[in-house]
Amino acid sequence: MKNAFILFLTMIVFSCGGGPVTQAPSEPVPAARTTAPIEAGDDDPDTFDPSSISQDVYDSTKSDVQHLIEELNGIIRAKNYNAWRSYLDEDYLADISSSEYLQRISDSAAMKSQKIVLKAPEDYFNYVVVPSRANSRVDDIEFITQRRVKAFTITEKGQRLRLYDLERSSDGWKIIN
Repeated sequence: MKNAFILFLTMIVFSCGGGPVTQAPSEPVPAARTTAPIEAGDDDPDTFDPSSISQDVYDSTKSDVQHLIEELNGIIRAKNYNAWRSYLDEDYLADISSSEYLQRISDSAAMKSQKIVLKAPEDYFNYVVVPSRANSRVDDIEFITQRRVKAFTITEKGQRLRLYDLERSSDGWKIIN
């Protein structure tokens, strides 16, 4: 239990992947489509005003994100790396694939205590994402721009923990860095 908690905290610090895939690869699952409209507006986080988001758009977006996270939870519980990967933004996948990133995660106390060395994004998925994100719950979202949100869970102690950074496009939601 303690190791799972340490892995969860490591995941929060370093954000969202794992080890070699032991199951046959399956077809990627397309990213969830959003029902909330993508509005024209300010996509610059430095000038975006979150108060410009109406309550209806907030509620609709939060519902979409909750649905997306439920889909991701199922994919993660099934340890389906290929399906999970289909939800990643290309830049985010490149980041978690870099040797520097994998080494930084491998150097964390949680990984070192279990003698885990990450060599590929599949390792990140299996050893970081699967233990920490299989049962995620979205309690709140925060708009960063019209198309970008942060999804949060709130612990029993009232601590607000970021689960994912997400970006919405005409193709659906993607996990971003």
